[in-house]
Amino acid sequence: MSPNLNAYAERFVRSIQEECLNRMIFVGQASLRRAVMEYMEHYQVERNHQGLENRLVQMPAVSPPNVGAVHRRARLGGMLNFYHRKVA
Repeated sequence: MSPNLNAYAERFVRSIQEECLNRMIFVGQASLRRAVMEYMEHYQVERNHQGLENRLVQMPAVSPPNVGAVHRRARLGGMLNFYHRKVA
């Protein structure tokens, strides 16, 4: 791994520890793997990133409307949340 990528890896490790792993008690390897997979999905699809001007990494193909009910998608028992409006 090149030295320039080390900062990105350290930032990701810090994010997953603070936002997920430090808040949970794991009962086995399967629960740890599930938590990491759920966090990875949240990180790539649902989490805003300051380095991208507070946008999502994978932007939706159709932009949602600015009116209507706001829906919540909860992950890991509500520890990770994503709020969105449904596309008509």
